[in-house]
Amino acid sequence: MKICCATHNAGKIREFSGALAEHGATLIAQDAFGVTPAVEDGLTFVENALIKARHAAAASGLPALADDSGLEVDALGGRPGLHSARFAGVHANDAQNRAALLAALAGVPEALRGARFYCVLVYIRHAHDSRPLIADGLWEGRILTAERGTGGFGYDPLFYVPTHDCSAAELDFEQKRALSHRGQALRAMSRLLGTPS
Repeated sequence: MKICCATHNAGKIREFSGALAEHGATLIAQDAFGVTPAVEDGLTFVENALIKARHAAAASGLPALADDSGLEVDALGGRPGLHSARFAGVHANDAQNRAALLAALAGVPEALRGARFYCVLVYIRHAHDSRPLIADGLWEGRILTAERGTGGFGYDPLFYVPTHDCSAAELDFEQKRALSHRGQALRAMSRLLGTPS
């Protein structure tokens, strides 16, 4: 089974492929079909994931898999949320987004720095699929006052993982996959896809 993966991120493709290998799925990045990124103008993570999946399925003619995820910080009323990738501006990089987050939380005590990563994963059989499979995952933690660790990406160096007393950037790949919001969503999607025949 070939599936168009609605991302340009090679790391995500590897992670998705590994999690769905038991279903005989071959994930192909949307770039292979010349698919340009969709306009993510939804108001929720689910809406944005559906937009990306439908866009990829329509352009490729294949079933499609898409995710949308972000970081929600209690002290910021749930921001950056949907705008996690561009918290410091439309063309901001990871380091700029982390700096913007630290600045926004300056002076906020540790007890009020609760946060969570959230991921929604959507699978559709075709562009007009009215019964998409939807799975999600939630990873609770809090925001540190300074970066720790060099692994991972995005906000990982600032995301404290209470169960392991470290940042997400200090976890190894297998630990992170077992704990993370994306790992949880992938396992849930695998269950939704059912036992391979």
